[in-house]
Amino acid sequence: MKIISIDHVQLAMPAGEEDKARAFYVHILGCAEIPKPAELAKRGGVWFQSGQVQIHLGVENDFRPARKAHPAFLVDDVEALLERVQRAGYEWDESQPPLEGYKRAHIYDPFGNRIELMERI
Repeated sequence: MKIISIDHVQLAMPAGEEDKARAFYVHILGCAEIPKPAELAKRGGVWFQSGQVQIHLGVENDFRPARKAHPAFLVDDVEALLERVQRAGYEWDESQPPLEGYKRAHIYDPFGNRIELMERI
């Protein structure tokens, strides 16, 4: 038995904030919203996809953002994405220690969850 790949990443969000999630994950990150199965849709939250990457945002009643734990996404242009994040007024941080072979930065979704962006150089 071996792990083959990651199917999706789940992040938490507060109840009733799906429109804020859509504004960030669709309009800033460029993901497409994908439908949740009917049984799961009753719980709230929203799912997104970009290429093979799926991001599931699930409602957590006692929500606290993930400020340390985070997904890291490979992107083709960190600088362009950071500009979009900055123009829209979302939190970001590009003062990360160097990682050989990558340009990288952290951004934060509207709920404060940390997301690492990595670009191969």
